[in-house]
Amino acid sequence: MPNKSNLILNNAIVEDEWTLVTMPAGEEVVKKQAGKVVLFKLTGEASHTAEQIANTEIPATGKILVPLAVWIARKAELAPRHAAGELAIWLDTHELLEDLVASVEDINSLPLIAVHVERFADGRIFSIGNLLRTRHHYKNILRAFGDVLRDQLFFLKRCGFNSYLIRADRSAEDALASLNDFSQPYQGAVDNQLPVWRRVHRQPSAQ
Repeated sequence: MPNKSNLILNNAIVEDEWTLVTMPAGEEVVKKQAGKVVLFKLTGEASHTAEQIANTEIPATGKILVPLAVWIARKAELAPRHAAGELAIWLDTHELLEDLVASVEDINSLPLIAVHVERFADGRIFSIGNLLRTRHHYKNILRAFGDVLRDQLFFLKRCGFNSYLIRADRSAEDALASLNDFSQPYQGAVDNQLPVWRRVHRQPSAQ
């Protein structure tokens, strides 16, 4: 029996047609500040070596979802896959969105952009999604993956995400239901720019 998919796309559980490409593991440096371990990488911090990027194995066929650093460093090699619509890019929350935008002539030439969140408490994923949809006008599939939990999906949707790869130890069915946790969000956001008082018409109360 095949493994059950934990991928949600446009309010449905679907099979993943993209092969996730990851870099070989490197040495993890433990950083401390004021005696405490720093859990989150700084925005713009380099976290991969040239050797890791060069040694990343890329499938010869099929649709591939590659790390941003690999795409930038190996663009000439990957350009035919990009032109064929077989290449998508993922980035970590600490990587610079500007680097992704500058790496392609047209952001919408990418059929899928994915954002990896290492720890669910890292709120940078919400800002990245919002900026991709509003400032850079990205119109295709925007996926959240990594430490993605049920309680975040509704808010990720509000920031422009329409695809979510749920953590393997959690239920995709339960997560899917969470997209309807709130019927009328109060504020405007990426998914609906109008605030509730402009979306809902109320009859004036009788005097």
